[in-house]
Amino acid sequence: MTAPAVVIAASNLMPALRERLAGAGELLTFADTEPIQALQAMLEHRPDLIVLERLFAATPRGAALINRIKTDPQLAHAEVRVMSHTGDYTRQVSKPASAAPAGSAGGSGTAGAPVATETPPPLDWHGTRRAPRFRVRGGVEMQLDGNPATIVDLSTVGAQVISSTILRPNQKLRVSIPNDDFVMRFRGAVAWAKFELPNPTAPPRYRAGIEFIDADATAVDDYGNKIKV
Repeated sequence: MTAPAVVIAASNLMPALRERLAGAGELLTFADTEPIQALQAMLEHRPDLIVLERLFAATPRGAALINRIKTDPQLAHAEVRVMSHTGDYTRQVSKPASAAPAGSAGGSGTAGAPVATETPPPLDWHGTRRAPRFRVRGGVEMQLDGNPATIVDLSTVGAQVISSTILRPNQKLRVSIPNDDFVMRFRGAVAWAKFELPNPTAPPRYRAGIEFIDADATAVDDYGNKIKV
């Protein structure tokens, strides 16, 4: 029995997209506000076809979902297709593993499509480092505008964090870091931010780089030496 195709689009665009997919058989549809539920359905039903409406695919949530699908071996057989509800755009962004030749880009489309067909290598989001950065042990947190964020790595000029609270590039923040018997407080700014879907059982999160604006470099360095791996 063929698994139903999974379709994700804004609720007001779904009827038009369903009409375009009339010949695709049974469809499981999800609003663009339900990426976690859609991912859970994909892992349960293992569809051969996954369709994202173009406007959703161009968002950070859409791009994160496509990358999550493409890096999950349980979904390697699926074709991932981006389609416009208006019918003027269709692009295959991921072919089934058995059908894609080595090095194939998979499908054709216009320039600036939302996702490449190969998983990119890890990016150095900060470019050239201004100070040595160290990985820290698990479970260490800082406060960003009063909201907890887990520290991934730290330097005297910034940190990489994971937060359940929305973080946006250029956002100004109040940073608080507990240090023994006092709390370091200073200003910061979001240098970059990326929306992530780590797995279908975990909530969405934001991975971000925080630039320290007026931190005491000596105090931050001393703190980093205590928490680094």
